[in-house]
Amino acid sequence: MMTMEKVRCNLCGADDAFVRFPSTLERIEHGNWSAYACTSGGYGRHGPIVQCRHCGLVYATPRPRDQAVLDIYEAVEDPLYLEEREGRILTFEHHLRPLEKFTGLPAHRALLDVGAYTGVFVEIAARHGWDAWGVDPGAWAVEQARARGLQMRQGTLQESDFPSESFSVVTMWDVIEHVTDPLGTMQAAHRVLEPGGLLVVHTMDLDSLFARLMGPRWPWLMEMHLYYFTRRTMAAMLEKAGFRVLWMGAQGRYLRAGYMASRVTALLPWLGRPLERVLTRLHLRHIPLRINLGDLFTTYAQKI
Repeated sequence: MMTMEKVRCNLCGADDAFVRFPSTLERIEHGNWSAYACTSGGYGRHGPIVQCRHCGLVYATPRPRDQAVLDIYEAVEDPLYLEEREGRILTFEHHLRPLEKFTGLPAHRALLDVGAYTGVFVEIAARHGWDAWGVDPGAWAVEQARARGLQMRQGTLQESDFPSESFSVVTMWDVIEHVTDPLGTMQAAHRVLEPGGLLVVHTMDLDSLFARLMGPRWPWLMEMHLYYFTRRTMAAMLEKAGFRVLWMGAQGRYLRAGYMASRVTALLPWLGRPLERVLTRLHLRHIPLRINLGDLFTTYAQKI
């Protein structure tokens, strides 16, 4: 079994939390990275999730040691992610438009995507004129991105050697909930951003109506998610890292109908499997669908 450790609150440093969502796992297998793949279907399977009594941050503890988590992400291979490329392109095109309303036209300015995985957003940003870079710990993911000619580095942002104040924009799409030190990751983004630079963070909203209605059945309660933010705790952490919040809001995503059905199957097999068969029979698996349940939100914050 994997060695577990208890961690303090990453926002305020307190060691005073209560269990908000009890563990649904009997044990965690050492080296099992399938639960940490981006396309994992492990909805509802997680260790203990607690809430800090002092600042309200929600996080997983006890959990695997930091190096163990990093080792897992370095080893992850996720071919299913490549199959959903079309939906991710639509999603990132959708995300880039409001980002450029804050920044103006790229004019060859530098952008860094943290946790870039196979580099889809890096590719989209480069196509729109950005000097786009990505960083990700996964060896397989970085190899996929480099094979497409993208500017990618393997590792974490904290351990990277990007020069200080070298980027106009840093993005973190569905990443901050996975890292072992979100405050440290935001502080590292602050270092590489130029004065007045923009940090964009997209993650799940634990305080959204859908999350509150679902309670312990909320699908995003998963083993690979180490932190769960509300808009209040996100703003507090960004401010502590040296940022000023400019805007927060719910943003949906695009999924192909077939991929969406496969996610439903992972959560509710009795519903998803018949849905997959119908979509296959009608040749509708590749139809793009825009999904917005209000439980994913984006924050734009400026370096101060």
